[in-house]
Amino acid sequence: MIISAKAITKSFGTLQVLRGLDLEVAPGEVVAVMGASGAGKTTLLQILGTLLRPDGGTLTIDGTDVLALSQKEIAAFRGRRIGFVFQAHHLLPEFSAEENVMIPALIAGVSGKEARSRARDLLARVGLSERLTHKPGELSGGEQQRVAIARALVNAPAVLFADEPTGNLDSVTKAQIHSLFFDLRKDLGQTLLIVTHDSDLAHLCDRTILMRDGLFV
Repeated sequence: MIISAKAITKSFGTLQVLRGLDLEVAPGEVVAVMGASGAGKTTLLQILGTLLRPDGGTLTIDGTDVLALSQKEIAAFRGRRIGFVFQAHHLLPEFSAEENVMIPALIAGVSGKEARSRARDLLARVGLSERLTHKPGELSGGEQQRVAIARALVNAPAVLFADEPTGNLDSVTKAQIHSLFFDLRKDLGQTLLIVTHDSDLAHLCDRTILMRDGLFV
């Protein structure tokens, strides 16, 4: 399994947000997590993505017991093996599309030549070969999200986590991004876990998990 989480709990003060969740995700699987606001979806994604530490339970990502790692080791692991796509694109406005995609590879120690090659390949894969030198302000919302997806993939992560990835997009652009996710699975064998309120996207996924009050239902 790419993701194996057992008995995951998390509280903030007296509020118990996750109540002992078990989750396994197989390589190449596309899983949607749905539920009302406050169900614990984003907290779960942050824990699975190693951004937040659970209070209890075990978590293995791509064969690594991530809860046994130091903070420095977790950060390095996250940079190499985990990709994130958020509702907000979080692109750096002063850099071009190509440069935005290169940055995580450069941080991971990849040479400038290799980082540029990866960025160009991925931007071509997401349909933006003609936009390499454009800055975020010169791109549409859908194009910005495609750059963000390419950036998330530049270090060939074991799993791509997406939090409401089409929440800010119009219906036509949403459908294009949905198709892109499944092209990535077909072409790259990419594993995806997607937190979404979008039932159209959820219906396309291999599995949809519903959350309510910190539990799967």
